[in-house]
Amino acid sequence: MKLCTDSVSNPSRGKGGEADAGGATAGVLKSRFPTLSLADQMSLLQSGWMEILILRVVFRSLAMEDKLVYAEDYIMDEEQSKLAGLFDLNNAILQLVKKYKCIGLEKEEFVLLKAIALANSDSIQIEDSEAVQRLQDVLHGALQDYEATHHPEDSRRAGKLIMTLPLLRQTAARAVQHFCSIKQDGRVPMHKLFLELLEAKA
Repeated sequence: MKLCTDSVSNPSRGKGGEADAGGATAGVLKSRFPTLSLADQMSLLQSGWMEILILRVVFRSLAMEDKLVYAEDYIMDEEQSKLAGLFDLNNAILQLVKKYKCIGLEKEEFVLLKAIALANSDSIQIEDSEAVQRLQDVLHGALQDYEATHHPEDSRRAGKLIMTLPLLRQTAARAVQHFCSIKQDGRVPMHKLFLELLEAKA
């Protein structure tokens, strides 16, 4: 299975509709993210990379029924997840899929959630916490503005989306634990960047 790391090394980059729909959000991230120190940018990436990857899997899977789209050419159903030893992880990710289906997650919201997940770091290595807090405030404001404009009938929609982030982080932690065990086993080759990020989370 090949996991794409493009969105980790360049968090404002997406594929196709993701980049188009999230143009305003990408602009915010491009203008604000570089104002952080390089060390803080790396700390955010090392802390939030798996959450970004999981969220991408979830978004690609919204049109599926009890299947996960790990990559464009790799779709996994329940039986395949059992054979691959991913049953528990798949079920956890499917819970996120169900939540976002219920909300009716849109592309712009998906891009905003990726950015918020990236900025919402739990890293103890952050040097300028005030700068990171300003980035978080800008992104939260962007989400609230989007919802006020596009979903004025649901004043709680932004809150509902933010409330999914703890489950996203919990699922990402489970994924990191799973892939660390695969790394220790040594039988499945992994991308060098993926290995480096796993080591940073370990």
